[in-house]
Amino acid sequence: MRYVNKMRGAAMAVVVASAALAVAGCQPGAGGADTSDGGATPSGTVSSTASSPTPGAPKPGSSASGSSTPSASRPASSAPAASAPASSAPAPGGPAATCSAGSLKATARQAAVRPAGTGTGAAVVEFTNVSARTCVLKGHPTVAGAGNGSPEMNVPLTVKPAGAAASVTVAPGAKAWVKLTFVQVQGEADGYCVSGSAPVVYPTMVVGLPGSGAHQVALDDGQFAECDDTVTVTTVTTVQPS
Repeated sequence: MRYVNKMRGAAMAVVVASAALAVAGCQPGAGGADTSDGGATPSGTVSSTASSPTPGAPKPGSSASGSSTPSASRPASSAPAASAPASSAPAPGGPAATCSAGSLKATARQAAVRPAGTGTGAAVVEFTNVSARTCVLKGHPTVAGAGNGSPEMNVPLTVKPAGAAASVTVAPGAKAWVKLTFVQVQGEADGYCVSGSAPVVYPTMVVGLPGSGAHQVALDDGQFAECDDTVTVTTVTTVQPS
């Protein structure tokens, strides 16, 4: 009986010791491991998830886009001021523009003062400013003989300029002139040219001024009869020639 009691006492001591170890392993801070979350966290350490920033979160002092927040002392940048588009029109009070072809009406008449002969001799071409703005005419004209209604089928004449080229200002409704003096036809009937060439008759002339277009004109009486396809021209002027 004494042996049996000793055995029971020993078994009870083992059970008590095992229970004590189990209770101690469940206490916080104990050397055992808590496997309730499926992983072991060493005693006395802080989980790394508590100190590491959340992936994608902005760092302190940075904006959400990753760029540094500008200091309050940094001056804000300003956009460059837009420049005004350049204007092609003359500034108020500035020089007048060259007369356009559409701003002029051109007519022609035989000159009162012309070389002796049976041809046209000389013609005065008149330019009237039909626009509402003052403009400028300048220089010596170009001259070509042409048919009626066919200015593109013309024959350029050799031009001999007389006098220095000049510019004139023409107000709305005002006029300017150039004078054309031809090599005169001589004789009767169809006449003849002193040079020996045949006289030429043109129903119209195409007269142009620099920057102001070409203008087809017919004489107010008759046609242009001349020799040698050569013409002497004056510069444009506001003094009406005779």
